[in-house]
Amino acid sequence: MQLVQLQARQKELADAGIQVVGISYDPVDVLKEFADKRKVKFPLLSDPDSKTIKAYGLSDAAAKGKQEGIPYPGTFVVDKDGVIRAKLFHEGPLKRHTPEDLIKAAKDVK
Repeated sequence: MQLVQLQARQKELADAGIQVVGISYDPVDVLKEFADKRKVKFPLLSDPDSKTIKAYGLSDAAAKGKQEGIPYPGTFVVDKDGVIRAKLFHEGPLKRHTPEDLIKAAKDVK
């Protein structure tokens, strides 16, 4: 999902009981600049060494150089106890899930 799409639908997502949090290998200053420019209000967490990204098996093994550590885009639905209840991923890095996909996944795990 694109972060800007999620921000545009933030109220609807919150009404469905969804708290959006993004994680990226980008440094804090880059995430802050992006959030300020795009008016993204939900938390964007920096994982500069990709430790969390690697722990979840999301690293793109083909990415080298400056791109090393980049994750495959995806979404986890985590319940209030921290248990992963759903994983939303597509083959390849370009296709994204929609906010509707996220709302459906969250409803399916309730």
